[in-house]
Amino acid sequence: MEDSAGKRVLAALGLAAMAAFASMLVNGDIEASLVVLVCAVAAVLVGAGMGDAMPELPPAPPPAPPQQNPPLPEVIEAIIEPVLVISEQRVTAANRAACALLGEHILQQDVRLAIRHPAASERLLSPGKEIPGAPIHLVGLGTRDQRWEMRIRTLSSGERIVHLVDRTGSYAADRMRVDFVANASHELRTPLASLLGYVETLGEEAGEDRKTRKRFLDVMHNEAKRMQRLVDDLISLSRIEAEKYREPDQSVDLGVLIEQVRNELTSMKPERGADLKLDLRPAPPVRGDHAQLSQLLHNIVSNAMKYGRPGTPVEISLESQRGGMVRLRVCDHGEGIDPDHLPRLTERFYRIDSSRSRAMGGTGLGLAIVKHIVERHRGRLDIASQLGEGTQVTILLPEHRLS
Repeated sequence: MEDSAGKRVLAALGLAAMAAFASMLVNGDIEASLVVLVCAVAAVLVGAGMGDAMPELPPAPPPAPPQQNPPLPEVIEAIIEPVLVISEQRVTAANRAACALLGEHILQQDVRLAIRHPAASERLLSPGKEIPGAPIHLVGLGTRDQRWEMRIRTLSSGERIVHLVDRTGSYAADRMRVDFVANASHELRTPLASLLGYVETLGEEAGEDRKTRKRFLDVMHNEAKRMQRLVDDLISLSRIEAEKYREPDQSVDLGVLIEQVRNELTSMKPERGADLKLDLRPAPPVRGDHAQLSQLLHNIVSNAMKYGRPGTPVEISLESQRGGMVRLRVCDHGEGIDPDHLPRLTERFYRIDSSRSRAMGGTGLGLAIVKHIVERHRGRLDIASQLGEGTQVTILLPEHRLS
């Protein structure tokens, strides 16, 4: 191959020399003939260089195969909520959440046996009645108190995807809101009805008797104060809930605050003030809201004074704990609380003895307010009690560290 190329170059140079010689014979101009010869030789050499073999390029990579979607079972496994795939009324695939809810036996089983619920079976066996994305509400699936929302989608392959969403928490929150409004309305309506009744009575003949009028006015005053306490607690609870995501940033000395609250309560209830016993050990300030922590102390210490036996001590202790926490503890020596009631004590308007609580001026919101204050302060609340011995409220709050 290289010898052939060399021969072609020599032949081309020979032709170039002949052309230059012919030009000299015709024109008689030696210089012009030399210029023609040089240009021809240059052209031959350039052409010979361009004619060299080009370096071979690497072969182009084969085209990438088209991307394939992962299998459907892998897709549904990535979903944390129960998901099933149904084909011809049988469960062909289910993720772990679905197997945990309905059982491992549901695979390849008739859908009516897999999801044992009348509303679900009716919709799954009548695909023509489906409204895309429309939920079916299932009560009692899993456990009796659980509430689920079932959604069905039909794929182009004819398979159907069943998606179950747990709505138990949302339902419980809705019920709490409904119960709260109902209880608040009831608590306000009772003293209001009493006030209206006494006002009407005073407008009649009973208002002419001085002793009767004074007795009625005292009752009206107490009912009005009760309404005021309830409204104040409702406003306070609403304000605390609105601020629960905003962490407080004040530095509060709990030891000083406890002594202030003790002095205030002693002046209000001197007969029980002498029973307040303080054990305040050195502790760093906590990160908190001064007004809310004062309210927290008033609520739990007032409860201990109300429900503890007269003449028995109400012990308030404060000390530093490991992990950057400060522990506040309030103990009374009252009748105690049945263990069945302890989990619900911080619910709004929950009372163990409604008549006794109202007689003592309670609104049913005190411990609910305490719970929300502790949550806003990123602390922990624990209530322990033993019948016949008393109740102990323990609160842990993070100490305030200067950055």
